[in-house]
Amino acid sequence: MRFPLRLTADLTRTRVARKLRPAQAGVIQFVDAAEILHHDSSHPVSHERIREINCSRCPVVWIGGSEPLRHPGISHLVRAVTQTGHFVFLETDGTLLRRRIHEFQPVSRLFLTVRLEPGPQGLASERFRPGVFELASEGMRAARLSGFLICVHARVRAETELREIAELAQYVNERDVDGIVITVANGGSDSASPDAADLRQKVAAARKLIGSKWWESFSRIVEPALSSQRSAARNTGESAVLLAEESHADEEGVRIA
Repeated sequence: MRFPLRLTADLTRTRVARKLRPAQAGVIQFVDAAEILHHDSSHPVSHERIREINCSRCPVVWIGGSEPLRHPGISHLVRAVTQTGHFVFLETDGTLLRRRIHEFQPVSRLFLTVRLEPGPQGLASERFRPGVFELASEGMRAARLSGFLICVHARVRAETELREIAELAQYVNERDVDGIVITVANGGSDSASPDAADLRQKVAAARKLIGSKWWESFSRIVEPALSSQRSAARNTGESAVLLAEESHADEEGVRIA
């Protein structure tokens, strides 16, 4: 997996801007598709929100929340955002991906992000509804054949075992994905309890299994935005702080990525 040079440069530029101007926008902007699109209409319900997203200096827009592919207008939203120079990570459970893949264009700033969760019984976990994993895998394969960039998002819970994360990482790497993002589920890293500390350690160990320090770092940057989904209209300043703490690694990335 190779982290995009252009995204590395955009993230580093944002970090520098935050140092010079602390009021500068954050790194990740989370968007719930339901606040802009209506499931019964191909037209957006909030043009003002679209303008706000497009004018934002955040280099990354993460579109998630209620399943985005259930909204007829999602492809129009994605196209509108990518055309303004943002990187878009469109998160989906993958069940509708193969059916709707023809509505999107495979551009270098779009990552189709499929959410796959390891469970107590590995890839065949009962966490998945019947057929969900198979549909997601078929969607990923169709997207890859169509030339799209593919990212997998795995969420770690207290009961998740590192062996299951390793199996998932091996599975998706065998399918030639472009990136893996690993975050803690349910915002569990916010608590100061011993259990939360153990979970944070488990997530850190899980990220080592990604096999790419750039995607490992990006996972840490993304996590605050995904943990703040209930207030998704806000830019995530915390991610910029995390990025600043990794400034040395990012500066190396610009030179060698």
